[in-house]
Amino acid sequence: MRVVITGALGQLGRQLVAAFAGHEILEVDLPAFDIASWTTADELAAWQPDLVVHAAAYTDVDGCEKDPELAFRVNAVGAQNVALAAQRSGAALLHVSTNEVFDGARRDLYREWDQPNPLSVYARSKAAAEQIIRDLLDRFYIVRIAWLFGPAGANFVTKILASAEKHGALRVAADEFGNPTYATDTAVAMAELAATGHYGVYHLTNAGFCSRYEFAREIGRLAGRPDLPIMPILSADWPRASRPPLHSVLANTNAAALGIVLRPWQEALADYVALLRSSS
Repeated sequence: MRVVITGALGQLGRQLVAAFAGHEILEVDLPAFDIASWTTADELAAWQPDLVVHAAAYTDVDGCEKDPELAFRVNAVGAQNVALAAQRSGAALLHVSTNEVFDGARRDLYREWDQPNPLSVYARSKAAAEQIIRDLLDRFYIVRIAWLFGPAGANFVTKILASAEKHGALRVAADEFGNPTYATDTAVAMAELAATGHYGVYHLTNAGFCSRYEFAREIGRLAGRPDLPIMPILSADWPRASRPPLHSVLANTNAAALGIVLRPWQEALADYVALLRSSS
């Protein structure tokens, strides 16, 4: 199978390249390849892929709030270009989306069929991408993930460890809940999903959920710093350009029906922290 992977140099993209090993892969990413360029659709379609995995995105949530035009150019127009490439080449599309398309107002789990209600510029640009793909294609997988961490990139885990080293004590939101997602695990699950031919919307996060505060506490424990001073605060007490949804916890319903279930986030985090410690 011929597979295009956009954002191939990113935290998730690198893991996707590994997960699709054995297939003929075209890896594209900045600076050599800009998904927002008007030439993207024809360039990717000319390669005649069987599957396009679209992991490229502008994921700086606060940066999106400051520059909405850039956010929509990359996340929405870019998705349109990639979808057109899939359409013109007859390929299926696997598009990576986010839990932030939901507003987080409810206190139970969001299922794949629940109606998005994005709050931030980033979330609106990603929701727009989902709608564009629905409009243009019949053969697609929309895969929502959350709180991504993994090798080859900055993430919540590395930021907590760096802040602990620099400041000693931390302040972390206790009222923001989500699903920590290990890039390695979700990439493997995406490859398994793409082999099924069961198109639709999926949530592929590690099992379970927690608050940012609980996440930080577990990071400290696994890093050998169980007594790390971490103060629980409200999300509103941490000044930033955007506000994340407070309880955008995803339920894996559709993929689980196919037998695709990711391990608990605590186990995945333990492996990742061990990897960080072994490489330091």
